[in-house]
Amino acid sequence: MMVQRILLSLLCGVFLLAAGAPARAGDPETEGTGRSAMSTTQAAVLGIVEGLTEYLPVSSTGHLLLAERIMEIGSANGGQGSQDAIEAYTICIQAGAIIAVLGLYFRRVRQMLAGLAGKDRDGRALFINIVVGFLPAAVIGLLFNGLIKAWLFGPWPVVAAWLAGGLAILAVHRHRKSQPATAGKGVSLEELSWKMALVIGFAQCIAMWPGVSRSLITIVGGVMVGMSLPAAVEYSFLLGVLTLGAATAYDTVKHGQEMLQTFDLPALATGLVFAFVSAVAAIKWMVAYLNRHGMAIFGYYRVGLAMVVAFLLFTGRI
Repeated sequence: MMVQRILLSLLCGVFLLAAGAPARAGDPETEGTGRSAMSTTQAAVLGIVEGLTEYLPVSSTGHLLLAERIMEIGSANGGQGSQDAIEAYTICIQAGAIIAVLGLYFRRVRQMLAGLAGKDRDGRALFINIVVGFLPAAVIGLLFNGLIKAWLFGPWPVVAAWLAGGLAILAVHRHRKSQPATAGKGVSLEELSWKMALVIGFAQCIAMWPGVSRSLITIVGGVMVGMSLPAAVEYSFLLGVLTLGAATAYDTVKHGQEMLQTFDLPALATGLVFAFVSAVAAIKWMVAYLNRHGMAIFGYYRVGLAMVVAFLLFTGRI
């Protein structure tokens, strides 16, 4: 219980730190430069939030939107900087979390590269299944990206998604607990079919709603199509490399210039570094924890967070 308490306490501490570091109009360091005020502390907070929550089933986008609101970053909050620039920034620092997975799962990456070279049949099949899982999000994301940002990127939709996702986790956990004989069984990563990967890919599209969590929906999707929990977690991480990498490249090309005009390179570097370090810690803890205890703690966390944030929004405190 000690480790999970430390992780949840760290998340709470990060938001307390964010609350003490609001953006300041007329900051002497940025006034006249055309850039909004983002201090090193703010960049570090966003990096830590991204890294800790990207692969945990709690929604990195939802947590980043909350952190931005608390620190008054982004024009939608009455703060400084265009919303396109801050959204591009938070997507680009995902690269730190992507690098963390590439390092921790280098054996799988090497296996897929060998598969592409025709030297590893399982590696080739895994690569194909990751591409198949990515395709639905690529198509739907390109078609509906504008509508999703216009209708769902707000505090109340995020709160609703946190609550619904938390209740879903608890329901799945209770179902698995009632069937202990099958709790540790399921299809391995090597046995995954392209049809199963496609189902997980369509499930991943639900995570375009901020607060749902890409990690959550792909892990649950994997379990529901018959994968073992460890295999579903690993597939979720590897699928995330392609999905998040594509999103990072897309936003860098589309809004990269505006982002760099708004936030300087040290702010971007700080976010990337902190995202990498915190992602490594979160992934190592999550894999070890899930293998022993399951996902219930994340369900309780999401429900509790939704209630707290709803209260703060209703009372006008954030």
